[in-house]
Amino acid sequence: MFMGEFKHQLDAKGRLIVPSKFRDALNGQFIITRGLDQCLFGYTLEEWAQIENRMSSLPLTKKDARKFMRMFFSGATEVEVDKQGRINIPTNLREYADLTKECTVIGVSHRIEIWSTEKWESFYEESESHYEDIAEELIDFDL
Repeated sequence: MFMGEFKHQLDAKGRLIVPSKFRDALNGQFIITRGLDQCLFGYTLEEWAQIENRMSSLPLTKKDARKFMRMFFSGATEVEVDKQGRINIPTNLREYADLTKECTVIGVSHRIEIWSTEKWESFYEESESHYEDIAEELIDFDL
């Protein structure tokens, strides 16, 4: 399980340090792809296999299903954590998530998310003021 929030910086070559708390669970390599809300999602290889399996059941006759699968899978790439604990984020994914220098890596249960710190802080501020309302909308969820 991934949880927590960590600030790191992209270096000039587009490499980002993976928080040490996440490295063991990621097992040295994982999949990153376009996420929602203009961030990147990162999954263990095992979790990715489950997602592929679930998404293969989406109906190809549905336009939105095709669109989502194209965006999700075309951006996916396997990354390896180097000896310094860094991954190399491809240019297309850095551009999608607007990653330039300051990044925030968060744990979200079964995945990690990589945000530009500016976008994360904006998202956080907006969501924080509606946190209780969001919880209220999740009718069938109980902490």
